[in-house]
Amino acid sequence: MLSNTIIQNTIEALSSVTRTEYIVYDDCGHVIVTTTDGERLKEEDIITFCESEAESQVVGDRHLFKIEDDAECKYVLEASGNLEDPNIMGKVAVVQLQGLAQAYKEKLDKTSFYQNLILDNMLLVDIHNRAQKLHIDNDIRRIVYIIETKSDHDGMAMEVLKSLYLPQSGNQILSVDEQNIILIKDIDKKASRENICDIAEAILDTLNTEAMLKVRVSYGLPVNELKDISKSYKEAKMALDVGSIFYSSKAILSYENLGIGRLIYQLPVSLCELFVKEVFGDTLPENIDEETLMTVNKFFENNLNVSETSRQLFIHRNTLVYRMEKLQKEIGLDMRVFEDALTFKIAMMVVDYVNYLHKLQK
Repeated sequence: MLSNTIIQNTIEALSSVTRTEYIVYDDCGHVIVTTTDGERLKEEDIITFCESEAESQVVGDRHLFKIEDDAECKYVLEASGNLEDPNIMGKVAVVQLQGLAQAYKEKLDKTSFYQNLILDNMLLVDIHNRAQKLHIDNDIRRIVYIIETKSDHDGMAMEVLKSLYLPQSGNQILSVDEQNIILIKDIDKKASRENICDIAEAILDTLNTEAMLKVRVSYGLPVNELKDISKSYKEAKMALDVGSIFYSSKAILSYENLGIGRLIYQLPVSLCELFVKEVFGDTLPENIDEETLMTVNKFFENNLNVSETSRQLFIHRNTLVYRMEKLQKEIGLDMRVFEDALTFKIAMMVVDYVNYLHKLQK
């Protein structure tokens, strides 16, 4: 049902308009909100009314009404003090509160529906039946975005996203844990890859500027049916995980652009460890000094161009060659040879993946 704050705000607004005083009791006869300091009815009287079949009752100058949920009495509303007709004003308040309760319940039901949907907790027939009851269209193109906030402890990211992507526009925002928020968004059937990426950039920029939060955004592929939303979610989740391991500097991660990281992520750890042993032998990758690794990475960025790499590192060409030869003596790979450079690049990515798995096991 509704929160006490919503009920309080609603009856205060109604009271100011209708010149009627309201008290709302729970089904145990306890007062939860009120607009008057007047005398309360006894708890046993409220309980008796709740258990009766009557929808309303008059006690002196007080009019009692049931507020029900699924045919069960959840609250009792007392209306009094209006010189014209407290009975009518009480019924108006009941209609208002039950309408709010129904809308709130439907919102919760939709949230629960989408949560079960992305986690594959529903049968296909249940998906269609519940979607019809909740007035959710099946054949709409949708995509799932995951927003990783890490430091958002006060819900700021959630509030900003809710204001940016309203439910009326075909958006559903879920909070799966303290660090990740899911956005299920309707998109146009003609939306291109660039359009989809633009949405991720808008999320990133808005949270950076308005909420001052450093976030990462990942997304899966668009789907055309409700039952496939879980597929888009899993793709977005994989993009986030693969990005954490291999592309930590990227703030936007697309399932379509995971490169070789996607392949390594799906390899068994035993095969990865065998490959690392084959490439590095007894030389542990962790023992390669930071300066050499930085040099090699810059070398890769410049497509194995020695002159351009030495220029950007502000070192002599011979110094760069010396560092390459030093690494070659340690692991037997010459970074100036494309095949060896490719082997080293893949091997270091595999090392990152193995280290990631070991951290998860601790």
